[in-house]
Amino acid sequence: MKIPRLEAVPGTMLPMEEYAADFLEIFHDVDGVIWKLERAQSFDEGTDPSWNAMREGDWRRSLELLDEARAAIAADLPAKGELRRVRVVETPLTAYLQWELHLLALRMRLGERGRVLDAREVAAIEMDGPLPELVVFPGRRMYHVQYEQGGACRGARRIDDDEAVRTWGSIVSSLYDRGEDLLAYVDKRVMPLAPPRIGVSAR
Repeated sequence: MKIPRLEAVPGTMLPMEEYAADFLEIFHDVDGVIWKLERAQSFDEGTDPSWNAMREGDWRRSLELLDEARAAIAADLPAKGELRRVRVVETPLTAYLQWELHLLALRMRLGERGRVLDAREVAAIEMDGPLPELVVFPGRRMYHVQYEQGGACRGARRIDDDEAVRTWGSIVSSLYDRGEDLLAYVDKRVMPLAPPRIGVSAR
């Protein structure tokens, strides 16, 4: 598969607050599939209580806080459409990814759909650099999500080019078809791991 260079597609850079508002304008109105592609192995989740409990070394409390956040997580899912996520993973897992996969498993139990794809499976299409972080609303628009060097989200490029939206929707869909069910992956690969430690990859 040959993928186009997304950087060459015109778009409008939206700072974080504008991105969030623009995103929510259509997120709960879309009646269909919303695609999300995640490639980076670590992000900064800011003030998220569960994330920060993990960073402080309290893994048990981190998981408890995830469970306590069920209602808020459920409200973060689209009201009409179905969110399908492709999570590219490198092994050994980073502490962040070990934590996030628990979060994504919970999101699946609440109605999201997710699959995991080993980074080795996408190596052939990453010759020009890693896959982008994307949210695609087919037939509408997509967001090329941007991050600071430390992993904090700084906003997104909104892209309205019809051909680019169709192309990238098709790319993410094909990657999804190749992936492993996220819940099965978590049960098999993540649940047996020791609690994560910042700066130490899980083995």
